Amino acid sequence: MKLYFSPAACSLSPHILLRECGLTFDLEKVDTELHRTADGRDFYAINPKGQVPVLELADGSRITEGPVIAQYIADQAQATELMPAAGTLARYRVMEWQNYVSTELHKSFTPLFHAGLDDTAKATLAALLRKKMDWLDAQLQHGPYLTGEHFTAADAYLFVVLGWAKFVKLDISDLAHLQAFLRRVAARPAVQAAMRAEGLLG
Repeated sequence: MKLYFSPAACSLSPHILLRECGLTFDLEKVDTELHRTADGRDFYAINPKGQVPVLELADGSRITEGPVIAQYIADQAQATELMPAAGTLARYRVMEWQNYVSTELHKSFTPLFHAGLDDTAKATLAALLRKKMDWLDAQLQHGPYLTGEHFTAADAYLFVVLGWAKFVKLDISDLAHLQAFLRRVAARPAVQAAMRAEGLLG
């Protein structure tokens, strides 16, 4: 398998899961501004959407969209703590959180990265996002991870997205449960290995 990634982007989430599962894979860095791979190929030829992550399988077929890639990785490794068995309520709970992170958090951050957005609009969007962070902080008082005692694919995704707060100057330092969650996930060996491989840790 090969994971096409950009450092600190949402592709860090499946990267973490690949390492959590102990699967064998290669990494291919993508410049998401130029849409070129590290070896100079046109990334649009690999993914016409122009976005990471992309997981390329041994037969050359490719899977896109982070939450779907996460399910594939966990299922291949039979890592039922990361993604519970199909058909169980526990799996739907993880998918429920993946969907929330994707639609309510990930997509709320996206416009804050655009230089063309004026400061008033950014302030409005940041305030709306902060309200979601406040709600999320309250949910994490019930356990160490989103669905309880075990780290799942949804937690990996949330960890990556929360990491963007510093890039857009969204202060979440006062949210104690979120901060504890970030420290807890950051301490995992697979997370540290993935971040180191992407040049995010020394």
